[in-house]
Amino acid sequence: MIRTAHPADLDAIAALHTRARATYYRGRIPEESYGGAAELARTREGWSRAVTRTGTEGGVLCAERDGELTGVAAFRTDGDETTLTQLHVDPVHWRRGTGAALHEACLEAWRRAGIRRVRLEVYEHNLRAQAFYARQGWLPDPAGAQAGSHRILWLAVGEPSGE
Repeated sequence: MIRTAHPADLDAIAALHTRARATYYRGRIPEESYGGAAELARTREGWSRAVTRTGTEGGVLCAERDGELTGVAAFRTDGDETTLTQLHVDPVHWRRGTGAALHEACLEAWRRAGIRRVRLEVYEHNLRAQAFYARQGWLPDPAGAQAGSHRILWLAVGEPSGE
């Protein structure tokens, strides 16, 4: 089930985010940069701001199975640019369609809002995520632009189904 996130989800979202990030950051950056109490608190605060966004500012969607949070996605619109800021699936739920379902729910929200192009940044060493986004139709920035250690990808959002 995909649903809108609520403030009561914040602890579960932050913990899931931390577990997912550890899979691609471990051994590449210091652990305190993605784990530990201080980083977990910072992560929770960031998700708290995202969950309280309203209307066209963006949204946070949760994937849930049998009452357990299995994935989360967040996006925001600033001016005329929409960014998929986060899409994480709990590693114990990988390869079960959770990421694809979250991505499709984001697409539906963007189509309803009339958004036609979306940006994201993906960690250059996170090859699993890059392959996932390629399967979903995301393309590398045509100018080869990067944001530090993150590759920039773009997605052209199609028209709503049935229109």
